Amino acid sequence: MKILRSLSMAFTMYSSIPVPRVKWEKDNMAYAMCFFPLVGLVIGAVLCFWLWLCGRLGIGIALRAAVCVLMPLGISGAIHMDGFCDTADALGSRQTKERKLEILKDPGAGAFALICCCAYLLLYFALWCEADINLRTMLVAALIPVLSRALSGLSVVTFRNARGGGLLATFSRAAQTGVVRAVMCLWIAALLAALVLLGHLAGVAAVLGAVIVFIYYRLMSYRQFGGITGDLAGYFLQLCEMVSFLFVIVFQRI
Repeated sequence: MKILRSLSMAFTMYSSIPVPRVKWEKDNMAYAMCFFPLVGLVIGAVLCFWLWLCGRLGIGIALRAAVCVLMPLGISGAIHMDGFCDTADALGSRQTKERKLEILKDPGAGAFALICCCAYLLLYFALWCEADINLRTMLVAALIPVLSRALSGLSVVTFRNARGGGLLATFSRAAQTGVVRAVMCLWIAALLAALVLLGHLAGVAAVLGAVIVFIYYRLMSYRQFGGITGDLAGYFLQLCEMVSFLFVIVFQRI
């Protein structure tokens, strides 16, 4: 069945969760992006379980925070962090658009990638150490990875592709664009409602952070690269999750 094959394709491509393999064919990719947010839902569920377990066992703040930062990378196979690092190298180079796109394709990690990756993980770890963990915060934190993937999926079928080739272009061309865009909008609408209803002001803060990063992503990608790529989509996802959580922490301190 096409829907199940697209579901399997989404988890095969965007997670390290073992699922039945399907052929790399256009039909199997058609609706794959529709299921992309489900990977975030799995991450959110595991995150909630870990935070609950920490409370039950009295696990310390440092270990709790470290797992909260590293667990999503493990489940996603760090594919989005790879895009974050490649984008950091390209942006740090201050070269032409054409040269930046070449840097994105380079599998090696440069100095900017290493510096930005370390800074990202350190800052995210510090945010989790500062977080006041309660039920509302847990629910908001669990929904942020779902929202980031829904927004990323929407960008894939909405924003201009920077080079017309590569993995992102393959998925974009194979996708049933109208259906995927509608499904992503439904995902986003449902998540916005859930964040506000379950998280109240903390949920509003998370949404505000995600919206700001999404706008930045659109403006930056068009200005610096002429459009988006798979690496830029990963860069957005990682940045969206951290900034959204940062806004939640700031709300807690106000």
